[in-house]
Amino acid sequence: MEIILSSLEELSHAADQLIKYAGERRKWTFTGEIGAGKTTFIQEICKKLGIEDKVTSPTFSLINQYPFSENEPQEDFLYHIDLYRLNSLEEAINIGIEDCLYDNRYCFIEWPQLIDPILPDDAVQINIQIIENSKRKMIFL
Repeated sequence: MEIILSSLEELSHAADQLIKYAGERRKWTFTGEIGAGKTTFIQEICKKLGIEDKVTSPTFSLINQYPFSENEPQEDFLYHIDLYRLNSLEEAINIGIEDCLYDNRYCFIEWPQLIDPILPDDAVQINIQIIENSKRKMIFL
């Protein structure tokens, strides 16, 4: 699936489309150059999922957890991971990436290339490309 965005106002629709496209799949990877809008898109998705906390980039913390209630009244959480600062698969394993990848929670991963060998086969891949006039092309696989 491919979507072209001309403005930030269109992010809400793109988030709806991605949630529908992903179905029951819970592991989502986000690729794109710095400044493409990965974190901004994840913020919009989290809003759609009912996350009330402020969603921020986990560039320095590496893993953020956000509570939400998908199946009320039981509260759960999702993972938001940023692997930009890591240099090896071993580093990712040492921060507990496997625990995040192999449970039933949502897990949104920015800069996932490092962990390609251990990603679940059904992970949703989102690539965000900057195109002319600050438009964005989003490709969902």
